[in-house]
Amino acid sequence: MSNAIEQIRTVELGTGGPLVGVQGFGAMGISAAYGETDDATARDTLAATVEAGVTLIDTADMYGAGANEEFLAPFVTAHRDEITLATKFGFEYRADDPGHRAIRNDPAYIKRAVEASLRRLNVEVIDLYYMHRRDPAVPLADSVGTMGELVREGKIKHLGLSEVTGAELREAYAVHPIAAVQSEWSLFSRDVERSAVGAAAALGVAFVPYSPLGRGFLTGAFSDASTDLSSSDFRQLLPRFTGDNAKANAALLAPLHTIAGDHGATAAQIALAWVQQRAQAHGLTVVPIPGTRKRSRLLENAAATRITLTAEELALLEPIAGQVAGDRYSDMSLTSVGRES
Repeated sequence: MSNAIEQIRTVELGTGGPLVGVQGFGAMGISAAYGETDDATARDTLAATVEAGVTLIDTADMYGAGANEEFLAPFVTAHRDEITLATKFGFEYRADDPGHRAIRNDPAYIKRAVEASLRRLNVEVIDLYYMHRRDPAVPLADSVGTMGELVREGKIKHLGLSEVTGAELREAYAVHPIAAVQSEWSLFSRDVERSAVGAAAALGVAFVPYSPLGRGFLTGAFSDASTDLSSSDFRQLLPRFTGDNAKANAALLAPLHTIAGDHGATAAQIALAWVQQRAQAHGLTVVPIPGTRKRSRLLENAAATRITLTAEELALLEPIAGQVAGDRYSDMSLTSVGRES
């Protein structure tokens, strides 16, 4: 009996972009944000990405204040020709002032940030470099223009934007081609459909949904962050996952579990299948980046790319997002919908 892992299919990440697995991997949680981690287990999970054809590996300089990039570096070195490496800039941290937080999109900062990420990741070029969050005080032409300079200098290959509106994406694209937009998109979070998704489809830009499993809530892994998760888990700070909001939102998952039972699948797989099928619904490439610390969960997630939901099943899931209690963040000002509102 063969133990070979079936690889997922590949897609082009934006017009002229790299060829990647149709599902990527969000690496933040393997070393930051969701409580204590285990390095050996995390490394085994990373190894499974390549085995399953999950080749878009996503990190950021803010994850663990650079520690996530450093943790990934040996894996990246070992598999440089097999993966597409994405990282981000935009959140400024200062070693001499741990409480300092600022959004920086100015050209001088971008140039410093890319050098720091290249050093931590131990690479000569970053495949996909995102502006993590938008500072409206800095003209997009300045930020994207600087990113374009980094392409010409051979330090990055493709440009990405995170949490931008449709209008901002169009403005940025007029300065330099954009390969991908990354924003939260799931059965619980559909505000990107207001303008960003349509603009991406029109421009041939890929969409990379982060938190496609509602930060684990859609999987049933926890029902109230304040009681079920460790004190170091930042989900305790997110309004929709605690108290009355969490109780109300848990009740919305009934159709998800019903459909999962019908498919002999997990709730996570159905939630991911829904996100994957946004590609057909909106006419664009969609590469979600679920994160996990376990090999078994990674392989489970990858298998979701082979599930197709019927029109009737999609109709059962359609009302969920409109009934969710609580915002994605306690402060929505840094999101695309925060600026659209």
